[in-house]
Amino acid sequence: MTLIERSYSLRGAYLRIALISAALFVVGTNAFVIAGVLPQIATGLGASTSSVSYSISWYAIIVAVLAPVVSVLCARTSRAALMGAGMGLIAGGIALSAIAGDLTLFTAGRVVAALGGAALVPAAMAAAPTLVPAEQRGRALGVVGFGFILATAVGSPLGTALAALGSWRLALGILAALAAVLALAVLVLTRDVPTGVVPGLAARFAVLRDVRIGLALMTTLLFTAAFNMVYIFSSAVTESVTGGSGTSLATLLLVFGVAGVVGNWLGGSLTDRFGARPTALAALAGVAVSLAALYAVEGSYVGTAVLFGVWGLATAAALVPIQHRLVDVDPAVAGVSLSWYSTAMYIGIALAPVVGASVLPHGAAWLDLLGAAAAAAAFGVFALGYVVRRRVAPVVA
Repeated sequence: MTLIERSYSLRGAYLRIALISAALFVVGTNAFVIAGVLPQIATGLGASTSSVSYSISWYAIIVAVLAPVVSVLCARTSRAALMGAGMGLIAGGIALSAIAGDLTLFTAGRVVAALGGAALVPAAMAAAPTLVPAEQRGRALGVVGFGFILATAVGSPLGTALAALGSWRLALGILAALAAVLALAVLVLTRDVPTGVVPGLAARFAVLRDVRIGLALMTTLLFTAAFNMVYIFSSAVTESVTGGSGTSLATLLLVFGVAGVVGNWLGGSLTDRFGARPTALAALAGVAVSLAALYAVEGSYVGTAVLFGVWGLATAAALVPIQHRLVDVDPAVAGVSLSWYSTAMYIGIALAPVVGASVLPHGAAWLDLLGAAAAAAAFGVFALGYVVRRRVAPVVA
């Protein structure tokens, strides 16, 4: 392949990765937008804030359980078909939640969207590294992760602002329409994404016998729980400085998201240049420190805004090196490892509302310290993964 041909090939690859990233933007916004509008949704459905937050747990549990199952049952299905069908289910689920008149129907919509997420997320995350050379995997994962980061930078603040100015149903309706358009685009434009090696059931579970992969997945769970314990309840955590104003909260979420965009770029670039270990450890330390500091600056809007920026940058910077670690341990089973990453991530998301709702009556500020402790634990577990160097023999399916 000539240099020009290689350039066009990479350009096409990154265009497809960008489309996948857009799909994950919708997935991320669907999850994160609820954090900023929990009180409004609760009022509209005649339910408590804690009860509505549990719908996030249902969504996450279903994705966590079904993602590996879908990977096994649909192992020979094209990734384009999986992503397109998943996006279609997400569109239908969001639309159902948008028109729901009670918590039961709202939760049913979340369940339908979760079925779509179980099909889409693992396929999307596994597709990106296969489209580029090995030395650009960090950058490719960064582009895919940018979809989630953009959801926090634009999707969640915009949804919060729309809810403050109009209705949370409008925000979900617009998101459902975008998901429907992307379902068709992903199905048509990613048809040439390679399916990759199809491992058997034994091989899929065999990767979990590698202690290094297990520790990276535990890092993912703890880190995701740390983020969501604070982010999901951000309206309660920041009430002392926002006074319950949706606009003030949207501004804080925007600061978090914009800083996250920078952090996402830094995470990918620094991982490719210095490796996953120093990048992830520095980012996880930044998350722990910023969350602990949030507790200390309670009452200061400016201080909270600054720390939301630090927190957003560090959170986004940690995503790529943690994923890259899973790819580095054994590139041959990277697709399988990343499907388990999505499971670990959604288990962390599922735990956050349950833990958060139990702590909330004792004071929302305590969630900052609990999140800091979980991030510190993630730091320790990730570091331990580089101390353990023995790997198990692979199981041949």
